[in-house]
Amino acid sequence: MKQREPDKATRKMPRQNRVTPFGEIIAIPERGTFMGNRGVLHDDEGHIKRSWQLKRWIVCVLEFRGRKRKVMTPGHYTELFFLDEATAFAAGHRPCAECRHARFMDYCAAWRTAKPRKGKSQRPNAIAIDDQLHAERVASDRSKHSFLAALDELPDTVFVTVPAWGEQAYMVWGDHLLEWSPGGYGDGRPRQKGEEVRVLTPKSTVAAILAGYVPEVHSSAKPVRTL
Repeated sequence: MKQREPDKATRKMPRQNRVTPFGEIIAIPERGTFMGNRGVLHDDEGHIKRSWQLKRWIVCVLEFRGRKRKVMTPGHYTELFFLDEATAFAAGHRPCAECRHARFMDYCAAWRTAKPRKGKSQRPNAIAIDDQLHAERVASDRSKHSFLAALDELPDTVFVTVPAWGEQAYMVWGDHLLEWSPGGYGDGRPRQKGEEVRVLTPKSTVAAILAGYVPEVHSSAKPVRTL
């Protein structure tokens, strides 16, 4: 017997726990390929009440050592989800030092290469990285911080907006800019030489990518489809 489709009012609504390249937390059905957190952002009913609590914004794997969690448990950190690591980086997150320890070490090594400290050879610690990223991702009015840069100088996986194209986020990918959506990347637009864009990915993460760190991207980024 065919089941009747439930009324719209009775359908389960998606939780508000998916993050865009702008750092916004939205409610959509898709879950993403990475998880992360910024502290306790929800109330006892599971409603988002703030965009961040801590300076420790991390991106984690979906499964780690068989640990089980009930999403949005009252009083516990809010589980956030990302399309991919590149999206999480654009929002201002960095690799988790526990569940993604090897990747965190790679990120630290690239950070140190990009930001050498005079007379010091040790890698930066998580607190120093979090402090720097927080200054680069949150403006004084708590909005998303961004900066202007020449498109020619940016590496793959960095996110930008193009003034002439509105507020849509695009990922730099070879000779193209890929349109971001919660479900994956859309059509590619040609990457114009000499164009100035607004960069969403924090400057220090851009520098780490230029120094050799390669963020993981969603499978929809390949192949490129050109408009």
